[in-house]
Amino acid sequence: MKHEARFFKSLADETRLQILCLLTMKEELCVCDIMGVLSITQSKASRHLRYLLNLALVADRRDGLWMYYRISVPPGSWQEKQLKLLEEMVQGQPAAKDLRERLGKWLQRKQCKVKGDEIVRMVQPYTTDL
Repeated sequence: MKHEARFFKSLADETRLQILCLLTMKEELCVCDIMGVLSITQSKASRHLRYLLNLALVADRRDGLWMYYRISVPPGSWQEKQLKLLEEMVQGQPAAKDLRERLGKWLQRKQCKVKGDEIVRMVQPYTTDL
């Protein structure tokens, strides 16, 4: 039962809860996306992502300089069932709606960057399936 206790303890932290919610909204996010949406430092984002990684709730992959994270629990597992229940519980909450809006705005801003008066495309690839 220690693993189950650690799982529920991970949900008791607001930042980790927000990260999990973001990852249910978008299949994969870069650390910079999480930092931008939640307005947190890289070290805080990495610390919470490492906690979730150690619990095997998320998986990571490196693409050059970028680290990407996604939810990674076994299909049909009790963890998957709990995360789906969590998603259902919070999706209508004002805080979750705010997170979805902030994520959408962040991804729109990330698509383009301004160079002088000219808007140019970002080099970093990603999808915008919100």
